[in-house]
Amino acid sequence: MKRRLQIAVTAGVIGGGFALLTWLERRHPLRVQREDPLPRRVRNATIGAMALGVAQLVHLPEQNETRGLLKLVRVPRGLRTISAVLLLDYTLWWWHRWNHQMPLLWRFHLVHHIDRDMDASTALRFHFGEQFLSMFYRAAQIRIIGATTDAVWLWQTMLFASILFHHSNVRLPLETESRLVRWIVTPRMHGIHHSEVREHEQTNFSALLSIWDALHRTLLLDVEDVTIGAPDYKGDQSLGTALTLPFITSS
Repeated sequence: MKRRLQIAVTAGVIGGGFALLTWLERRHPLRVQREDPLPRRVRNATIGAMALGVAQLVHLPEQNETRGLLKLVRVPRGLRTISAVLLLDYTLWWWHRWNHQMPLLWRFHLVHHIDRDMDASTALRFHFGEQFLSMFYRAAQIRIIGATTDAVWLWQTMLFASILFHHSNVRLPLETESRLVRWIVTPRMHGIHHSEVREHEQTNFSALLSIWDALHRTLLLDVEDVTIGAPDYKGDQSLGTALTLPFITSS
């Protein structure tokens, strides 16, 4: 019963968040879109559906809630949950950075970055190969940290909401964004990460909390006139290209 409720809440956050952000994008766009949004969204949703299919097909061993770093110390359950969320988010920062620095991982992550526009649908655009590789890293995260199923659910639900939000094309008032970005990743902050300029793409790896980029001095703000895209990529934007790119590119 509890698991079903958690799934329902997560689905509501994703579905409701996507609908709200898509509506806000139309009313308050941050950047002018270069492509017809409908074919883009269909393409991104298709790529995301294939990644979801891989996630459903691959069954990793159930996590053992009696092991892990957080099991080595006696702390209140609430503090353990908060610690697990922070550690999960911090270790995800490293995974994201490695996706940009390791050639094999970048082959798959590049598919996410070649999108020439950015909106809430871009949050769905992850290649099934990247999804497959990330599942093993995610399993290692959970096992080594010793995160409970409740902590993982809480973090993932917040993460899904954050990914939708910071990929969205919603223009926030500058004062509001400047306050939010002290704590969480915002559309302008993540837009810089999706820039065609390589020096910009090597910044802003955070997915939920922005503190990790501040900690590692990879935080970059106040860049104007960002052109969305991947450095050095001017190729085809078709679905077929997106799906086959990791297997033919040498980037």
